[in-house]
Amino acid sequence: MTEAAKPPLTIRMHANDNVAIVANDGGLAAGTEFPSGLRLRDKVPQAHKVALVDIPEGGEVRRYDVVIGYALKAIPAGSWVHERLLRMPAARELVGLPIATVKPPAMPPLEGYTFEGYRNPDGSVGSRNILAITQTVQCVAGVTDFAVKRIKAELLPKYPNVDDVVALEHSYGCGVAIDAPDAIIPIRTLRNISLNPNFGGEVMVVSLGCEKLQPERLMPPGTIPLIDERNVADVGDSADAKLDVVCLQDEAHVGFMSMVDSILRQAEEHLERLDARRRETVPASELVVGVQCGGSDAFSGVTANPAVGFCTDLLVRAGATVMFSEVTEVRDGIDQLTSRATTPEVAEAMIREMAWYDAYLDKGRVDRSANTTPGNKKGGLSNIVEKAMGSIVKSGSAPISGVISPGEKARQKGLIYAATPASDFICGTLQLAAGINLHVFTTGRGTPYGLAEVPVIKVATRSDLARRWHDLMDVNAGRIADGDATIEDVGWELFRLMLEVASGRKKTWAEQWKLHNALVLFNPAPVT
Repeated sequence: MTEAAKPPLTIRMHANDNVAIVANDGGLAAGTEFPSGLRLRDKVPQAHKVALVDIPEGGEVRRYDVVIGYALKAIPAGSWVHERLLRMPAARELVGLPIATVKPPAMPPLEGYTFEGYRNPDGSVGSRNILAITQTVQCVAGVTDFAVKRIKAELLPKYPNVDDVVALEHSYGCGVAIDAPDAIIPIRTLRNISLNPNFGGEVMVVSLGCEKLQPERLMPPGTIPLIDERNVADVGDSADAKLDVVCLQDEAHVGFMSMVDSILRQAEEHLERLDARRRETVPASELVVGVQCGGSDAFSGVTANPAVGFCTDLLVRAGATVMFSEVTEVRDGIDQLTSRATTPEVAEAMIREMAWYDAYLDKGRVDRSANTTPGNKKGGLSNIVEKAMGSIVKSGSAPISGVISPGEKARQKGLIYAATPASDFICGTLQLAAGINLHVFTTGRGTPYGLAEVPVIKVATRSDLARRWHDLMDVNAGRIADGDATIEDVGWELFRLMLEVASGRKKTWAEQWKLHNALVLFNPAPVT
């Protein structure tokens, strides 16, 4: 059936909602009549809301059975409901919240699912076998980039079992108050990224020499796992692995090519060890998955994110670790999260993270409404309250068993809240630091987002986007809105795809095109 021939379709999330979103590609024209008798007074774009009943001035506008706004004027039934007609509700206070009140029955274990991964010295498992070159400061980025290009051209073909070489470029390391209390956040973020499971425990650092973030401060003794006896530092009985640093200001370097040659020599030692590694069958419980959304639209909370949420429950049942994030995007659903905490301590940790971010926004003299982008609004999301409801569903229904602060590493299984800002690339960077070996990214407006360090599975919320970006989207969750698949169908499809991607049997589109963005370290410390 052509789109023009399809009957008008709206999607209502809850029986108590007084608005629904238009599902038809291209939206619906004014005068369109629904089987219920409702007639559109305005042209309503796809994914935007239509009033199902007359809403008086000051009346509640409900979606997801949540008040997403109050009408600034009377809104007759059949009208297009958009952000200019709504006053946003105040944020929920961080007191008097339900604490660990939801006690769902234990979900049955999901057994028998495996993937082919790389076991690491610290017990973690990688989905890729990558040499990562850490940089202590932005000043060395140009030299490192030049060296990495040579490594890929001259050395990597000799080591077929190594998937890639990446430079962990960032803009931190100097010109900052390195001893400020919050400086620990970017420092531990870069440290933990350097130890991501996909890097095989191999740590190689390029330093300038004069920067504030000295290599020994970035990677103090005891942080690098022991690879073999050749890496043991000559420090008595210590079993710490030696920190491998190429310092560009070292007097041994005479000229630019001398610096580059040093990087290549050190890189080859790491490549030799990485190339000796082989995949082995491991249980699905070794997956550490980050879930995130960006370029969201009103379909995000209808198709892609609910499918990811169903998959999240499957992963938790399989014993895996799943992280969801984005403080600003879940702030308005804090009561939903604290009620799902396994313990009061987990709930209080979430509240602390929200309070910290409230204070951070206040310090910047902005509020949570700044989160919603022009693209979000064009995609039908009126404000952050509506966006939050669609974002939270990525977390599924499992109890929330832990909370980690920005830059920290996850050290437990189950569903974890990883506190990060909502910015796509800061969130992705912090989830890398938390130890993900696989990333899932949902989008409605579309974004070529990618990470060089882990495979990124892209999920489209709409079939129109999946068709237009057919060589960027890995999964089309828009089939749910089309009536061609259920949330459960797409959730299982995503789960099985994760095992294929984690095993290296399938590459995501982002991997095939080598699409990736620079790391962005969250740095609340002042600049000096």
